[in-house]
Amino acid sequence: MSARQISRALNQFVDDELLRAPLLFDQLVDGTIEHARAEMADMPPVQRGAIADMLESLLAQRPRLGQYFTRSLGEQARQELAAGSPAGGIARPATPGATRPRTLALVDDATVALDVELSHAIEAIKSIAEYELRELQTYTAALVGDMDVAADHNPFRAETYARALWDAAQALPLSRGHQVAFMRHAGVPLAHLLRKSYAAASSRLESMGVEPAAYRTLILPAGSRRGTLPGETTFSPDLQRMRDSMSSQRGGPQTLSLRLEGQPAPLPTAAGALAGGAARAPETWRDIARQAANPVDRQSVELVSRLFDAMRADPRVPHDVAALIARLQGPAMRLTLRDSSLLDQDRHPLWRFINRLAFEAEMTPDPADPERAQLLAAAQSTVERLGDEPDQSNELYRWAIERLDLLQQRRMARRLAAAASQIGALQKLEDKLADGGPLPSTLHGMLDVPHLDTVPAELIESLGAKTVPDSGGESWLDELRPGDWVRMFIQGHWVQARLLWPGERREIWLFADGASDDTWAVRRGALLTMRTERLAKKIRERSIVGSAAARVQEALAAPKPA
Repeated sequence: MSARQISRALNQFVDDELLRAPLLFDQLVDGTIEHARAEMADMPPVQRGAIADMLESLLAQRPRLGQYFTRSLGEQARQELAAGSPAGGIARPATPGATRPRTLALVDDATVALDVELSHAIEAIKSIAEYELRELQTYTAALVGDMDVAADHNPFRAETYARALWDAAQALPLSRGHQVAFMRHAGVPLAHLLRKSYAAASSRLESMGVEPAAYRTLILPAGSRRGTLPGETTFSPDLQRMRDSMSSQRGGPQTLSLRLEGQPAPLPTAAGALAGGAARAPETWRDIARQAANPVDRQSVELVSRLFDAMRADPRVPHDVAALIARLQGPAMRLTLRDSSLLDQDRHPLWRFINRLAFEAEMTPDPADPERAQLLAAAQSTVERLGDEPDQSNELYRWAIERLDLLQQRRMARRLAAAASQIGALQKLEDKLADGGPLPSTLHGMLDVPHLDTVPAELIESLGAKTVPDSGGESWLDELRPGDWVRMFIQGHWVQARLLWPGERREIWLFADGASDDTWAVRRGALLTMRTERLAKKIRERSIVGSAAARVQEALAAPKPA
């Protein structure tokens, strides 16, 4: 099937679904009214009155809300088709900042109340319509020729409908609290309707002769079980014990076979992968083991080689980063013969450098981002220097870590300099808030006024917002430091944000998006709500070396085929 035919097939699918969207929304209004009325009997009088006002406005504005809903669905679907690349999880705008103002929004409790309801609606759809969603993914994958379902090509995911629901809610000529209440009561009815809608869409595609794709399956060694990605565990095996156990394997270390399903072909060197240069023939562990005087050293060299093979096979490591890591395999094996502490994976500077490089690249995911290009260029020159050094030593890799740290310090300094005027204005606002002053409607032109169009917290609570007790939120905030990365659900999107500045009174916190130039000023109460609702957590540097060690240990422990 040609690219043109693929585009036509997927566009036809989108057009068909958009034609059915008005009817879906009409059914959603009926379901929302029924759901809200069923719960009104147990509400206090103030809340019943607020919900009655919301239902009356919903009936009066029904056509207008339907137009907002359908238009939002169409804009999101067309934007994804134009971008040409599906996004897992929650889709972000194709061009950062293209669909939302580049102004500094003060995120307060009322704004987070919306994010809470958005996340609840998304989870309800994913839970109630889980099977139907997965089935439709196989058909949309077939429409674009992805017969292994390597990505989610369905433009009408749970996140898409949840954002369209909020766009419709904003057409209600009522307060933000009433709009949030509409979201809350519409979430579950929408999930049940989408369960039927997704199933009907799959049936229509099947009747048109579309052959569904099949999810890729990995065949693991006999006797092994798979719950998550191989080696995806918090357990980190002891490398020295693994090395010692290799000698007890029947047939000796040279007959061991590391079975890593889906392991890629050998990667080129960093220079060859990133700059198109010629690649040197990689050294094998047997080449270097010939220099070892005793079997223990040979086992260490082989173990280090297997660790690098497992890191290259890790699907969570981007190809450009994997190429840089592969370039260190030969130097690491040679270092093993001179430094027995290399098997201390938590402390040795080589493994710390690899983990840090992978983490920093993960925090800058867009390949076109100049920050990522600068990171990879600096890492490439560092790796080449390490590989060309004849005398491998711990000091070399400590120097490499220092270079990475310096690069990140400069990046942080650039973001702080760009946000200097915002920080100054936010500090003045924080001082006013701490002194009991009123919240201004604008902040020297930087505050996004629509985000401040909120209602008192008491009204939001009366409309059914849950009050979640603090579960370590205060201590979590106290532990955050400038430069820390946080994954948060904010303004309808999951983002990776870096803490730039906590106010002197720690009442306002300024975060910067890792994938764009966007910034968010978040109130302390809003952060606590996000934390208790599991919409914010600190991102910790994961050990890809530890994951690789777990995969190697699993492969070594697996029974050999007869």
